[in-house]
Amino acid sequence: MKFLFDDPAFDYQALRTAGYADYGGAQLGEVVSVAARIPDGDTEAWRREWAQLAERVHRLGTTALDEGRCVDARAALLRAHNYYRTAEFFQRDDPQDTEALRLMRLSRATFADAAELMERPPQFVRIPYEDTSLPGYLYRGEETGEPRPMVVHHGGIDSTLEEGWFFVAAAALARGYDCLCFEGPGQGSVLREQGLVFRPDWEQVVTPVVDYAQDLPGVDPDRVVLVGTSLGGLLAVRAAAFEHRLAGCVAHDAVWQLGDVVALPPFVLEWVEQGCDDFADPVMWGIAAQQTFTRWLLRQALWTFGADTPSQLLRTLPAFGLSEVIGQVRCPVLVLDAEEDMFFAGLEHAKKVYTGLNSPKTLYVFTADEGGGAHCHSGAMRLYHEQLFTWLGQTLGEGRPVAA
Repeated sequence: MKFLFDDPAFDYQALRTAGYADYGGAQLGEVVSVAARIPDGDTEAWRREWAQLAERVHRLGTTALDEGRCVDARAALLRAHNYYRTAEFFQRDDPQDTEALRLMRLSRATFADAAELMERPPQFVRIPYEDTSLPGYLYRGEETGEPRPMVVHHGGIDSTLEEGWFFVAAAALARGYDCLCFEGPGQGSVLREQGLVFRPDWEQVVTPVVDYAQDLPGVDPDRVVLVGTSLGGLLAVRAAAFEHRLAGCVAHDAVWQLGDVVALPPFVLEWVEQGCDDFADPVMWGIAAQQTFTRWLLRQALWTFGADTPSQLLRTLPAFGLSEVIGQVRCPVLVLDAEEDMFFAGLEHAKKVYTGLNSPKTLYVFTADEGGGAHCHSGAMRLYHEQLFTWLGQTLGEGRPVAA
């Protein structure tokens, strides 16, 4: 499904940004207007135009706040947050350069300012993790005196902590669920500020988060559910294979094995297996340079997985898979898929995850005809949330929450 660009990477990211309009993260007119000024594949124009839009909307929010118009301020700041995030997205030649850091700091700051103006402001928290801590936002519903179920959420290879508001938290609060969104190694500020990269044993990340969630006052410790988005779909199921206190797990969307995503000529893979990196790496860089998406994905993966070269990355990815642990999952799992997923289409990852599970399981495939066929159902958040929370209500049984 084409949206605004011929370039697939630009088109999907524009859809992702526009899709957050459902929960206040964009205005369609602003997105369409800025897209018209960006040539396909021009990442510098992408950064410049989205940053200018973000700055303009940010000023609207600041002015509204100064004038005491809190509703207008919150709306503008939430959009500015999303536009700053979008502006930074393709800055991967050096993700730690001054401009990339400036944009992400502004994205975080504008979200924090918007969050303070929400009807029920979330609490920014630090979750103990090994010898450091993980950042999170804790969203609590209205106190009812009854223990409430908790939805725990993390993203994937390029998600941010703040995106959890659009992915899950806003919809959870509307239905009476509490929600804890967090970033782990390889993600957001944990990667940028602490230098922690993705690890395959994701249960070591999730277990301290579950500890934290279960200890919160008012949370029903027997109704804590984990939702993982994008690559997080693989990581969440991996964690559920070992963290058996979870009442449920959602793969949004399902990923079976990261190594399957890599489409390279067989001779390149043979070179990597043989350690002929000096031959393999230039070829992989050359292939990646041909498209915006592959160029971005290679640089993003090198950064988030802590690899120095494409060959090293390829030798890292096989550790991120479910084949050896899928049978250990005990909790119910919602396995989601997207018909036109730009990362995983045709690889049958969701089918493999669903087939491998021995626990109660549900598979739902979003189609292009219904508007949810894009990766993680960007542009169809409410369609996704209808499936997600219907399943959660059925899975948690009696005592599920009533919207506050």
